[in-house]
Amino acid sequence: MRLGINLGYWGAGMDADNLAVAQEADRLGYDVCWAAEAYGSDAPTVLAWVAAQTERIDVGSAILQIPARQPAMTAMTAATLDSLTKGRFRLGLGVSGPQVSEGWYGVKFDKPLARTREYVEIVRKAMTRERLSYEGEHWTLPLPDGPGKPLKLTVHPEREHIPLYIAAIGPKNLEQTGEIADGALLIFPAAEHLEATALTHIRAGREKAGLTMEGFDVCPTVPLALGDDVNALADVFRPYTALYVGGMGSRKQNFYNQLAQRMGYEKEAAEIQDKYLAGDKTGAAAAVPHSLIDSTTLLGSVERIADGMRAYADAGVTTLTLAPAGFTLDERVAALRAGTEAMERAGLA
Repeated sequence: MRLGINLGYWGAGMDADNLAVAQEADRLGYDVCWAAEAYGSDAPTVLAWVAAQTERIDVGSAILQIPARQPAMTAMTAATLDSLTKGRFRLGLGVSGPQVSEGWYGVKFDKPLARTREYVEIVRKAMTRERLSYEGEHWTLPLPDGPGKPLKLTVHPEREHIPLYIAAIGPKNLEQTGEIADGALLIFPAAEHLEATALTHIRAGREKAGLTMEGFDVCPTVPLALGDDVNALADVFRPYTALYVGGMGSRKQNFYNQLAQRMGYEKEAAEIQDKYLAGDKTGAAAAVPHSLIDSTTLLGSVERIADGMRAYADAGVTTLTLAPAGFTLDERVAALRAGTEAMERAGLA
């Protein structure tokens, strides 16, 4: 199992610290550094900034939002970043959610699976540098009866096949991800539930494509906090968990809430959502079960973190992406270093 790091969103006043964390991860031998985007900082700019000031670590988008860019633009971005980084770029894609897709980008959040499949097909075709033509339900290139003509990518990426990941939560999306992608970006992963909530669906998609799990990167993001008081550390993540389970998406369409239900927290997920959507964020955070937080994070001593890492490796994780928590840069760097020490103690390094 390899280690990665997720820096999340930029622009919140901690950019210098984020860069220092990425540089320390590079020095420690972490495999990949991911950056996110929603409706603030964009991922490609951040990744270029990080890549220019690191030496070995891969940089990846977790995620580039599909409604934000035409697929040919994403191919251009991927090719450029791969060229600039000398083959250190990983392309992570996702459909975002209905609130961001329709509210920020003005793109209808309908048929997300079909749109994702077409998007991936166009990106991959463009990356081969053949002349781009495509006929689908959501994209037709070139547009018919107009001046457009099939064009080909002029940039030569370092690699024709850039590793492509999809952020997936629901069973159908996970299955399609196994079928069409090189890896899956997962969130709120519990090692004991990983087979039922994710891997069984990914494996079905791989089998549909005539493939095995060999070479497929199972890549969950897991918050990490170092300390002696596990309960206090878990409380730090209550607002984070409540935001996703209670407030990400609508009452009818919240993928994270549905995931919590599949992990056995049906009643609790409903209570968290009810309170969050009613404006009681404090109550929603208080309603998050400790066991849900503890099973989807790495908390405590290095020894306890090592036990958790071993459980993830045994469950089938191939790249464990850490989100090191801390109120200061020193605390985040200490958590990062604890990650490498825990890997060694778990016998996984």
